[in-house]
Amino acid sequence: MKFCCEKSLLQSAISTAARAVSPKSSIPALEGILLEATDDGLRLTGYNLDTGIRTTVPAEVTQTGTMVLAARLFGDIVRNLDDDMITFQSEGFMVCITCGLTEYTILGTDPEEFPELPTVEYQNSLVLSQSKLKAMISQTIFAVSDNESRPVITGSLFEADENGLTVVSVDGFRLALRHEAVDQKEGAPSFSFVVPGSALSEVEKICADCDEPVSVTQGARHIMFKVGSTMLVTRRLEGEFLAYRQAIPRSNDIKLEGDTKALITAISRASLIITEKLKSPLRCVFEDSMLTVSAKTAIGGAHDKCSMVGDGRGLEIGFNNKYLMDALKAAPADRVRLELSNSVSPCVILPAEGEENFLYMVLPVRLKAGE
Repeated sequence: MKFCCEKSLLQSAISTAARAVSPKSSIPALEGILLEATDDGLRLTGYNLDTGIRTTVPAEVTQTGTMVLAARLFGDIVRNLDDDMITFQSEGFMVCITCGLTEYTILGTDPEEFPELPTVEYQNSLVLSQSKLKAMISQTIFAVSDNESRPVITGSLFEADENGLTVVSVDGFRLALRHEAVDQKEGAPSFSFVVPGSALSEVEKICADCDEPVSVTQGARHIMFKVGSTMLVTRRLEGEFLAYRQAIPRSNDIKLEGDTKALITAISRASLIITEKLKSPLRCVFEDSMLTVSAKTAIGGAHDKCSMVGDGRGLEIGFNNKYLMDALKAAPADRVRLELSNSVSPCVILPAEGEENFLYMVLPVRLKAGE
């Protein structure tokens, strides 16, 4: 095979495909990137048997062919070359990469050893903008569980119906939900599937902050995301996802509104004395028009206040400071509404105004006397 390609395009394609490459595998070919030089350009594929990423770049192909190259070495070589046209030529498994006065000769791997990407048998699909999907993932992925004993919650639930798309993540201590309208939906009136969190973090990186479309296709066992000239295929997570609607309390009688940034600042200040070694719950006291946050550890104590709209009736409740902070940082609104009931019920965080396009739920932690 022989082709010429612009350095910047090739480098970008390598870094995209390499996200799905196995760092260590019993199949040596999976530690590499599959290159396919065709009449339509150059195709690069990374695959770790769970998630595969394939991207295409324009290239001047003078001889078609396929080859697998070690992802890390190939990426390092291209990154260190001059910003110029790169010529790639192979004879057997020996590959010659030249750019200007620089030349590398490296050994490739037989492409026959590279497993084929799974075929996604079409069932349902939806289309929305890249910026919208990127935001939905980034604002929910923090609540994905890392508990492998319950594999289904190590991913996010995608639920599509006539109202749009809802993405939900849970980890047993908190829940994150985002809802948006979609540009297009085909297939069943409503459908749902669970996408692994590891694959979603790659989709988030591939998506740009633009209005260009991304298509999501549901297959029998796999999900495909298509973003421009890049495609990501991942296996679906099987199992019964949490019945999240029943888990969210909405008949809370205490409702307060506050400035999101002010809440984050107060919690951040009180959290400065909490460390991995010196853990402590964040004590929150909701009073009339005021929230007092405090923490106490072996190294001292911290107090801060934040003005709010509403009466918290003196409710005292403890939270994991990181969980509460994560939810507020992810909330895409300048002002939020906090709904509470008692010291053992979850806190529900919603937009203070407009459509309820996000909802976060954080479970409380028990406060000990004197903490």
